[in-house]
Amino acid sequence: MKSSRRKFIRMAGFAALGWSICPSLAGAAVEAGPKLYFKGEEQLSATQWAMAVDTKKLTRQVMNKCIEACHTLHNVPEIDSNQNIKWLWIEPFRNLFYDQSHPNLTDMANKPFLALCNHCENPPCVRVCPTKATFKRPDGIVLMDFHRCIGCRFCMAGCPYGSRSFNFFDPRRYLEQLDPEYPTRTKGVVEKCEFCAHRLDKGQMPACVEASEGALLFGDLSDSSSDVRRALRERYSLVRKPKLGTGPNVYYLI
Repeated sequence: MKSSRRKFIRMAGFAALGWSICPSLAGAAVEAGPKLYFKGEEQLSATQWAMAVDTKKLTRQVMNKCIEACHTLHNVPEIDSNQNIKWLWIEPFRNLFYDQSHPNLTDMANKPFLALCNHCENPPCVRVCPTKATFKRPDGIVLMDFHRCIGCRFCMAGCPYGSRSFNFFDPRRYLEQLDPEYPTRTKGVVEKCEFCAHRLDKGQMPACVEASEGALLFGDLSDSSSDVRRALRERYSLVRKPKLGTGPNVYYLI
């Protein structure tokens, strides 16, 4: 093969990758090495991103607004079956914290809370993925490379929080509107919340945080002046399944 032909094929491959790559993944590629994408100067950075859910401000209306903002932005389909895709969803307290009890929390058993990926400090999903399709960024965000996912679902079995969904169908069939700035997925791919990494790289907060009317706080857990750290100093909080040692970075302010 002549060198000019090899060069053409190589460039075509890079062009195709750039066209279809997930924005947040493209941001990660900067840190991984290949210069496929350049973060903006306004990017938000942290040592460890974390979220605090103020349960006192969580109304059904606020939670629905958060879910709509997230799922619309990320082209998450609404499938009316037990094979629905979820990045952000509602669960009662007793389901999220069934292994934790406190005499002052018994009246909360049926109260609905928001649930999402916990972006764990020690994510078991990363350890069990055979293709490295799921990985952890230096700022603590656990991402998915949709193109490398082979649909083995080991990550779903490894995640103790049920935070991942598998596309049993082509999700595009269930999308009423499409956000052209975020890629759609295909049948046979696992997906989940990414803490809106692509928005952070543009200097924006996660979509659910902006829609939450103050019920969701987001910031650098290592920064003592961040909203999350300030809230954790002032309020009693819970994390899901702390005994497992995964180190969840989503805190629930009680």
